[in-house]
Amino acid sequence: MSNDTHGHNYALLSNDGKYTIFKFGGRTIRFRAPYSLERYTKVKKWENGYIVVMAKYAHSEKDEEEYIDLVPVLENLYISPKEFLKPINGLKIKYE
Repeated sequence: MSNDTHGHNYALLSNDGKYTIFKFGGRTIRFRAPYSLERYTKVKKWENGYIVVMAKYAHSEKDEEEYIDLVPVLENLYISPKEFLKPINGLKIKYE
């Protein structure tokens, strides 16, 4: 979990190889990323588990819009989307 200077809780998004990585509240959730994804570059929208990001793909010189819905991912992991997503105020891209 990451906090900004105003105390807002932010989740973190990145990718590693074939996997998208979503981190929040001490949990790391990994799930399959699109096959040619190189990296996420910008968060355009965060809406209670629905994510719109710009992403760089190997097959394109320009960034492309990508859509991620975390709700089914969380449900498949037996994590309550309502409880898990409630404290998240925003999303940041962060590569370590």
